[in-house]
Amino acid sequence: MPKGIEHLNNLKRKSVIQRLGSTTLCLLGPLLFIACPRNAPPGGGNVGVSTRPANVSAVVPSAVAFNGERAMEHVRKQVEIGPRPPGSAELAKTREYIVNELKSYGLTVSTDEFIASTPVGEKKMVNITAEIPGESKDVVILSSHYETKFYQDMLFVGANDPGASVGTLIELGRVLSGNGRKPKLTYLLVFFDGEESFCEGWDECGKPGVPDNTYGSRHYVSELRNKNQLNRVRAFILLDMIGYSNLELGRDTMSTKWLQDIIWQSAREIGYGSVFVDRPEGVGGDDHEPFLRAGVDAVDIIQLSSYPYWHKPDDTIDKVSARSMKIVGDVVVASLPRVEQRLLSKRR
Repeated sequence: MPKGIEHLNNLKRKSVIQRLGSTTLCLLGPLLFIACPRNAPPGGGNVGVSTRPANVSAVVPSAVAFNGERAMEHVRKQVEIGPRPPGSAELAKTREYIVNELKSYGLTVSTDEFIASTPVGEKKMVNITAEIPGESKDVVILSSHYETKFYQDMLFVGANDPGASVGTLIELGRVLSGNGRKPKLTYLLVFFDGEESFCEGWDECGKPGVPDNTYGSRHYVSELRNKNQLNRVRAFILLDMIGYSNLELGRDTMSTKWLQDIIWQSAREIGYGSVFVDRPEGVGGDDHEPFLRAGVDAVDIIQLSSYPYWHKPDDTIDKVSARSMKIVGDVVVASLPRVEQRLLSKRR
């Protein structure tokens, strides 16, 4: 998860790059990076999701509807496993679950294992990539991190962070692979390991050029560069903390504006304008940042400032809503054809 309010002030001083704002790829190995940096506790009120949606089926070009209850079941499975920090048997069990689910939809799934040097020693990390082939080998990445933050003295099950975004991304795999429409571009579903910092604060134990966070996403970008495949990634969409029952999603201040504009407009058109709101959301760092730095247009869909249970033992299943995940899933599916159209109109 992103850094938080304390880092927001630093962002203003540094004028950080604009934040990064449901196809197939036969080229990449799994991208390695999971983002969720936030140093300061969130504040602010919560806004309910009472807006009645418009006729989503008229806007969402999919033969398979996003099912919030299915996404919730994926969250439940993760929470039942317990805390899932990098290198743990519990995360390996979670990974097996994710891979098996994606394969059951007929997707080609690959994993990329690497060793990361962390403040608590070397850790084996594994990124997961599933692909939905498109007419073009140019790629749109949909992503989430899938590990929970490491705590020695807290039972942290991460129902929203990252359970909800993982559950939503798995369900998007089912929807996008079964909608009967071959995407114009290839879609990669990427689950990053090691987004969270091992120290309490996002920047507490990092060194210049060697941050204690986003291990998986940074590795993924590095691998893309090494394979000369980075230019095939045209857009990057990150989901993080999107399952809260009182869902309100502001605009991440680092994300790419045109991607945000498409997603937020799609949300308004299908009746979710009170959820995707036009206010800034200061995150301060997440798995989209390595992609932004590499020149990839990216967007982070995240609720940080108004989620009171961030990195607390109370981030439990009762805080997560099937409706909230369906809202995000429907909006992403409705947005993708427009993202494709924009990218195809500006081929490199």
